[in-house]
Amino acid sequence: MKKTIHVAALAAYLLLPMTVFAATDAAAPPKEIKKTFIEVLKEGGWCMYPIGLFSVATVWLAIDVWMRTNSKKMTPGADVLTARQLFLAGDYVGAYQEMKIATSPFAQVVQAALGSVGYGKTATEEALLAEVDKISSTLQTRVNYLSVIGVCSPMVGLLGTVGGMRGAFSSLGTTGIGDTSALAGHIGEVLIATASGLFIAIPAFMGFYFLRNKLQGGIHHLQEEAESLFRNAPYEYLKDADVGQEATYAALPNWVTGADGAAPQS
Repeated sequence: MKKTIHVAALAAYLLLPMTVFAATDAAAPPKEIKKTFIEVLKEGGWCMYPIGLFSVATVWLAIDVWMRTNSKKMTPGADVLTARQLFLAGDYVGAYQEMKIATSPFAQVVQAALGSVGYGKTATEEALLAEVDKISSTLQTRVNYLSVIGVCSPMVGLLGTVGGMRGAFSSLGTTGIGDTSALAGHIGEVLIATASGLFIAIPAFMGFYFLRNKLQGGIHHLQEEAESLFRNAPYEYLKDADVGQEATYAALPNWVTGADGAAPQS
């Protein structure tokens, strides 16, 4: 009897480390599988493709609008100096031709105003403000695209979330709670899709508000510089002057005749 007890104790003593190690291995958490950034994005499902396009568009629009609204781009010092010198010399025709060659928004505004300077101060100011509004509207449209991206990105992510949840519940209904890997994969897709949409929307909205304010400041500076040129313009001497020397397409109506019955020559 004692011999049996000793044998059992010895066996237990020898098997104890094996039992402990076996229990430790069974309780040990699975090793984390490292994935690349591209692999993580692929887990987000189909919605990652439009979100990827939104991210590229956001970066491109932010850089493009930033460069276009730069004060050196909108109101170049060289164009301002050229216009001032020609205005001081009274060479309005030369100023119109120089602004026509230049490509800056400032040159476009001055050119539009000089084209109407022969019709008086009111017509000149209206032409100037109309061109400023045109430039502002064109740039504001580009800025608004950032707001559109900021609104649409979370919605696309939400669509991906709905698709991932549908797949999760479908997997849960087919295989039950036992197949946790498939369920975890669908839940991961849900989280990646949602996070990606928000990740694009936040900088898009930040860029929208920042660039909108920057555009307003650039337009205000542009308008001030252009208006300063015409503040003391001698409109009484410029009356009926064709500064632009552009071709006109507004002849007298063909039913207007002279005293001899023939249409008057222009």
